[in-house]
Amino acid sequence: MSTIPLVAIMLALTAALLHAGWNAMLRSGGDRFSAIVVMSAASSLVALPWAIMSGVPLAGAWPMLIISAILHVGYNLALVWAYRHGELGQVYPLARGAAPLLVTLSAALFVGEHLPVAALMGICLVSIGILGLAAAKTGRAALLPAFVTSLFIAGYTVTDGLGARISIDASGYAAWLFVIDGPPMLVIHWYQRGRFLPPVWTYDTAKAAGGGVISLLAYGLVIVAVSFAPMGAVSALRETSVLAAALLGRFFLGERLTGRRLAGCSLVAIGAICLGLAA
Repeated sequence: MSTIPLVAIMLALTAALLHAGWNAMLRSGGDRFSAIVVMSAASSLVALPWAIMSGVPLAGAWPMLIISAILHVGYNLALVWAYRHGELGQVYPLARGAAPLLVTLSAALFVGEHLPVAALMGICLVSIGILGLAAAKTGRAALLPAFVTSLFIAGYTVTDGLGARISIDASGYAAWLFVIDGPPMLVIHWYQRGRFLPPVWTYDTAKAAGGGVISLLAYGLVIVAVSFAPMGAVSALRETSVLAAALLGRFFLGERLTGRRLAGCSLVAIGAICLGLAA
């Protein structure tokens, strides 16, 4: 599997836009922990009919589903941790930046994927550009949680790529993943706050629920893409979401968009072009 189908490119880029949107929504909220719990619950609820219609996944896919659900819970908690210490335009690039290289290395080691030189160059440029976007302003307190978040991203991307291929039905796999991903977050919220959900009939809860639906669509597209395209390339294309995140942070959250960040965005764009030429 050495080329990147055009359909996979379009799926990954669409997912990138959606992903940046729900992260901006999470960063703009006051109680980010409750927000991400509501997002997880909403995505589970919306995915349930889809999962039922898809039928029970093949037995071989269940270990991947369980591992991925655990990794997603870790990712959710690490992301909330990171946003307590940094801006969207700082944390988001760093958290996403290391993931493409980690995914590519993992896919090469465990799946035997080998990409053409242009695609490898693209992945490297995307990763360097994303890391460059965060290099100037990220405080020390944000570095550790952002990097931990990137480890979870790489872990669940490879796990879900394998699981989607084993299950054959990638969209059904994605639906079941979201169904089982939500309940653990509710339990953690109950343990931390003494209730499974925050007050339901509020603007913040409604906004978070909308973000949950967007996150479901975004990652569902990614799972479909990695079910038939190289995982590292899909991951790198998805991380072009930092371009959208930088603009959202500038115009909606009042964050600075410096020359260094613009240079990082340019590297991301060139890397994405390299990936497209490798298709």
